[in-house]
Amino acid sequence: MSSKRKLFEEVGEATTTRPAAQPGGIDQGHAGARGAIRIWLMILFALVFLMIAVGGLTRLTDSGLSITEWRPITGALPPMSAAEWESEFAKYRAIDEFQIQNQWMELEDFKVIYWWEWGHRQLGRVIGLVWALGFGWFAIRRQIPPGWTPKLLWLGALGGAQGAIGWWMVASGVTQGEGMVDVASYRLATHLGLAFVILGFITWYVLQLGRSARDLMQARRAKEAKQWGMSTGLLHFAFLQILIGALVAGIDAGRSYTDWPLMGGQLFPASAFVFEPMWRNFFESPGLVQFIHRVTGYLLALFAIIVWLRGRKSAHAATRFAFNAVLAAVALQIVIGIGTVLYGAPVHIALVHQLMAVILWVLILRARFLSGYPLATSLRGSSA
Repeated sequence: MSSKRKLFEEVGEATTTRPAAQPGGIDQGHAGARGAIRIWLMILFALVFLMIAVGGLTRLTDSGLSITEWRPITGALPPMSAAEWESEFAKYRAIDEFQIQNQWMELEDFKVIYWWEWGHRQLGRVIGLVWALGFGWFAIRRQIPPGWTPKLLWLGALGGAQGAIGWWMVASGVTQGEGMVDVASYRLATHLGLAFVILGFITWYVLQLGRSARDLMQARRAKEAKQWGMSTGLLHFAFLQILIGALVAGIDAGRSYTDWPLMGGQLFPASAFVFEPMWRNFFESPGLVQFIHRVTGYLLALFAIIVWLRGRKSAHAATRFAFNAVLAAVALQIVIGIGTVLYGAPVHIALVHQLMAVILWVLILRARFLSGYPLATSLRGSSA
């Protein structure tokens, strides 16, 4: 007969031996896999972030059209001899950008822009290799948690699509006799937009892997639906602004009006509608595209304040802090954006403006994540 137990006896004092609790199904048989995969994804994030920076510098230095062919395999090797350099330079001299804009270039000048574009493409190959090696390693060792294989394959598919879209973008500017001296702005927006989508998925996966599956399941019950919905809206709004910013960059619209808050001394730019048919102006008119970018920025800031006010009502300290960080990043980005305009979009300020958009993007994602999966808070106010 078992002995009588006290009414308030601690569970640990029980004489009956009970089996130890088992981890959640997603973790069974995969000890350490979530942490290792998370580190791998962080490395991919850093590489994509660097890719955006190098891509921005490639565009700002007008280097993107220096390589006129897409050779995913053989293009990994740069010209190795004087004859190969002359061959590459001859191909570049045949396109409109050289004929119209860069006839002053000599071979040494060409090498400068060539190395920027080659580095940009090479970094893309490195990212693809890091993804393939990492995925292969975890797959062979059967360390990918259940349900995560499609997610990781999805990242690889997006990366492959990004390479193809990159060439689709460059091909729009590698023309002869068409008067093109830059890539099509809408293709540039597609290319940059997909880079942010890739970063978004990586960020989301890193956030998920940072907590156990059991913790996420429990946290989801405390989801703050209103904040989740509003932060989702803010995420989409910010993405729209990023795409419009890419249109601005694609046609150098940031250098068309360098006064603020007015544009050429007017609320609405005088040169807004200069192309026919009218729809072209929304993609190609520097005045109109910059005006849209400014107005969208104002509206985004207003909506960010509304979302922040809602976020302040969260019952969780970490969530409130996350929304504070978002608002601070929006304010800083506006200041950088105004500086970019006032100084005529110099390379260093324009690049900071672009990279700050990445930081803002990640902070919005984190605030949204914490709205859906809040960190439990003890009665004393510390995270449990």
